[in-house]
Amino acid sequence: MRFGSLSIPFLALSLAACGSEVAESEGRAQAGASSEAPEEITVKGEERRILAFGDSLFAGYGLAEHEGYPERLQRALRQSGINATVIDAGVSGDTSAAGRQRLGFVLDQQREKPDLVLLELGGNDMLRGIQPADTRANFEAMLDELKRREIPVLLMGMRAPPNYGPDYQRQFDGLYGELASEHGVGLVPFWLESIYQDSTLFLSDRIHPTAEGIDLVVEDTVDDVQAALAVEG
Repeated sequence: MRFGSLSIPFLALSLAACGSEVAESEGRAQAGASSEAPEEITVKGEERRILAFGDSLFAGYGLAEHEGYPERLQRALRQSGINATVIDAGVSGDTSAAGRQRLGFVLDQQREKPDLVLLELGGNDMLRGIQPADTRANFEAMLDELKRREIPVLLMGMRAPPNYGPDYQRQFDGLYGELASEHGVGLVPFWLESIYQDSTLFLSDRIHPTAEGIDLVVEDTVDDVQAALAVEG
């Protein structure tokens, strides 16, 4: 449910432009015809609610509604027998500062406290040249808010492109692991790791995954989500 030509080496670490300059509706039009939505899977048992909080990589830029990461993750979890509901709280163009501003409001709007928050931000900070120290401060505030509400977190890490320079790259790449360790939360070091080297798994912007790419990312990360939920598949 729902609430922007690079070489492969550069693509590998340039997934920062997470739809910040293009409307999400335009992205859906870019995707063209999409497959029909699959039949919903019904699973018995306790419902596990996951809030997918991020930017256009969660919002499903360029994809049909049912093809985004939160929607495909929900399906994968249900296929494994977990009665999961994944709420898509991705907003195209969000920086960590924008996420910090809206996190409390989004949490307050949930009918029940989430069992887990997937926190996926930082790419647009990179695109805008925001210093890693500022990005870190925004993540610190969000993690403190989630800790205050006693909500477990799985950080979905990103990487900086090498053309930003070694100092920036080291600081940015290191902040996710450092934050996860300092705050005692789960971590996927680079959640697009399984697809970034294959340009056919990205839309024509070479930034946002195709539906097939999303499926592979879900396959690669679903175990991390299950572990963060503390449930067995």
